[in-house]
Amino acid sequence: MARPTPLSGFPEWLPDGRVVEQHVLDVLRRTFELHGFAGIETRAVEPLDQLLRKGETSKEVYVLRRLHEDPDAAPERSGQLGLHFDLTVPFARYVLENAGHLAFPFRRYQIQKVWRGERPQDGRFREFVQADIDVVGAGALPYHYEVELPLVMADALGALADLGVPPVRILVNNRKVAEGFYRGLGLDDVEAVLRGIDKLDKVGPEAVADLLVAEAGATPAQAAACLELAAVHGSDASVVDRVRELADRHGASTELLEEGLLELGALVTAAAERAPGVLVADLKIARGLDYYTGSVYETVLVGHEDLGSICSGGRYDTLASDGATTYPGVGLSIGVSRLVSRLLSAGLVRATRSVPTAVLVAVTSEEGRSRSDAVAAALRARGVPVEVAPSAAKFGKQIRHADRRGIPYVWFVGDADQDGAPGQDQVKDIRSGEQVPADPATWTPPEQDLWPRVVAAG
Repeated sequence: MARPTPLSGFPEWLPDGRVVEQHVLDVLRRTFELHGFAGIETRAVEPLDQLLRKGETSKEVYVLRRLHEDPDAAPERSGQLGLHFDLTVPFARYVLENAGHLAFPFRRYQIQKVWRGERPQDGRFREFVQADIDVVGAGALPYHYEVELPLVMADALGALADLGVPPVRILVNNRKVAEGFYRGLGLDDVEAVLRGIDKLDKVGPEAVADLLVAEAGATPAQAAACLELAAVHGSDASVVDRVRELADRHGASTELLEEGLLELGALVTAAAERAPGVLVADLKIARGLDYYTGSVYETVLVGHEDLGSICSGGRYDTLASDGATTYPGVGLSIGVSRLVSRLLSAGLVRATRSVPTAVLVAVTSEEGRSRSDAVAAALRARGVPVEVAPSAAKFGKQIRHADRRGIPYVWFVGDADQDGAPGQDQVKDIRSGEQVPADPATWTPPEQDLWPRVVAAG
């Protein structure tokens, strides 16, 4: 068989990379649960008409169908299912299906793989892990959740800081501010303006101005005013005054703009008190997806802004509705695979070893393997991860085997005396060369060696 060619956009970590990923997931899960979020998991596929509700995503959805499809199959069996490309749309469906069994406001976290058919590049994959948190209400959802959730994400990502993970900066805007300003200027195709502004970092202001004229029907003066709004940013409530001054100057003041500014000011003020310097109002954040209705968020790693946003989300009021009740929500999603890929490629973190095994039990002879197995069983019963040597080779070869696998300790079973009584076992730290007597009923490796750890590199 020829050597297989890797599939671009489908990451497969080596064992030490997987240790890093699992540690990141454990930290996120623990932080989410500390804040009262309950974990759920949804199916991998959704009806296409549901997946396509989230805006311009039709080119990104992987359609699911059998290789040999029955021509008489029902519609849902003939290409009408797709792999979910995020966790928000499946969650909206989950809420509608289970509303009678949920207590609202419902706080959920969800960590799963998603699939997205976009062009692979640094930090962008076709198959990747996301970690989401959302709060959903029945009929109404207070604004304070729009303040709480980005700060929960700041806590979760900040819990990785001791590993050398760079600090994060959460950029926030409010759709009501943007829409109120655009409508005040006389621009009615708000979605087209938002899509244009969302491309600002990719194509630059001149190209965006051209897009606004060509696709949103803006005049050059209106396009320039939109770019002025997008240039406003700051970490305190002074951004509100600057937007008001800008709106007054362009005659763009509206009730919707004022409502959004009050919300944005409350968010920035609360964040400055609880997490100084973490959250910054940035009026160019648009989030091109069309269902957001309030606050919108994007998160970057400080010093690694070229990676783009590693965490994004916002407020949505109409994504989930059964006709009688609407379930508004607010949520954020971390691109875990994007984050892990940068941690590994930039050499920011490392695993202390790539295998869980802390101890390799040596085998003196194949006839005596049962004694090594008994030692391993006794250590495992006390929570020590152990494996037994694959063969009864010379001890030097068994030690080299442990070293290649990154196992820090090798256990030598004591020889029995002439009467058959067991001899004294010994355990060797192959890093230092220290070897001491040991009893499998009481010996435990130091805490830092018991399981692989993730530490700052260097």
